Amino acid sequence: MPGGGCACARDNNSQRYKMPKEEDTTGSRFVPVEKTLLHTSDDKRQIAIDRCDSYTEAIRDYLDARDQIPCGLTMVEELAEGKARVLEALGGTEEQWGDWHWQMRHNITDVDVLGRIIDLTDEERAAIEGTEGTYRWGISPYYASLMDRTDPSCPVRLQAVPSGLEMTDATVETDPETVLYNSPAPLITRLYPDRLIINVTNACTMFCRHCLRRRHIAFENVVYAKSDVKLALQYVREHEEIRDVLITGGDAFCLSDDRLDWILGELDAIPHVEIKRLGTRTLAVQPLRVTKELCDMLAGHSPLYLNTQFNHPKEITVEAREAADMLTRAGVVLGNQAVLLRGINTDRHVMKKLMQDLLQIKVRPYYIFNCKKLEGIRHFRPSIEDGMNVMEYLRNYTSGLAVPTYICTLPNGRGKTPVMPTYLLNPNANGKARFRSWQGYIVDYDDEKWDPELGK
Repeated sequence: MPGGGCACARDNNSQRYKMPKEEDTTGSRFVPVEKTLLHTSDDKRQIAIDRCDSYTEAIRDYLDARDQIPCGLTMVEELAEGKARVLEALGGTEEQWGDWHWQMRHNITDVDVLGRIIDLTDEERAAIEGTEGTYRWGISPYYASLMDRTDPSCPVRLQAVPSGLEMTDATVETDPETVLYNSPAPLITRLYPDRLIINVTNACTMFCRHCLRRRHIAFENVVYAKSDVKLALQYVREHEEIRDVLITGGDAFCLSDDRLDWILGELDAIPHVEIKRLGTRTLAVQPLRVTKELCDMLAGHSPLYLNTQFNHPKEITVEAREAADMLTRAGVVLGNQAVLLRGINTDRHVMKKLMQDLLQIKVRPYYIFNCKKLEGIRHFRPSIEDGMNVMEYLRNYTSGLAVPTYICTLPNGRGKTPVMPTYLLNPNANGKARFRSWQGYIVDYDDEKWDPELGK
């Protein structure tokens, strides 16, 4: 309005303001709620209030626990301090920090350098020295900045720093023979009728201690030869049933933009390939890899899906949110495949916070994998009952968008198998289906049955 003031109509006699007349461009009338079917009497309203109060109490334990869970989106000052320690230890600059090539070249693989970033215990030092000849370790500068300096039980630190427990469970089965007996062509793993994996590199930006491919990583980064990739692509061309191809490794984002662009372009040219998927953990451990140039390239390969791996809310940072935003703006659809890890995310409140924070940064919870039974990672393995308890809680106490599928990967290449709480108690209880509700009520539900005599 000229001269300032609000957009309300002024009553010149009373010098009071009145709201303008309600208008709707669709032609609908504005009607007070008491004149509609939504009207609720006072006694029914009180029943609703009491019921909703019970919901508030049912979630009280999470509200009390929520603020005690480390969360990367709110730990801005602490993470800035961690970044400063890493830059000082590596002799880097603020400008270099934002360069993912610099981050890759300065992957932390020296125990003394790591000791200048966090206060390593004698046990941690001994574990690093005792395992490094058997299992590779390396921590991206970015991910190192997320680690608590003094707390060995920090969920980020547990995923990054080798543990002596890795050398104490040699009786647990080694890597399954999935690749050996499910690879019909070089670099391919095929376990299902209509989809397959192409493994393009063994390189990663960070070597997670729970990695299921730890034996394949070896001790040197390798990008697999273009000739082998061509053979994998030729296999896809020759099999018209393949409609979905996952590019992974290692980590797909360890490839150069040009190499990744070439592979995706070759898949685009195969008529029966409907979608492409990328497997990468960089959003959690090295989000600086997501650049404008990368996103501009990926935008040309729609439809494109990306599955990443966040395992704890502390990994969801401002940088991770910015990377996710850039990717979604480029048309890439994001999903998360968490791994259920003892001491990191088996607490139901931690997992709920993780799922809800993922939705905030536009990453859809997709899977929670039960940690595999592989050599060197037994200390991370929870029981299936632990996973079921987490899933029961998520299903009952958060929105469906935040509830992924709980998966056990069966031995000998038998594939991903969903495990879920049972709510259908009886599919035929005297013509009704009998259910258990999320609150524990037993409810009968009229089931539809086809009667051939009646024809209905």
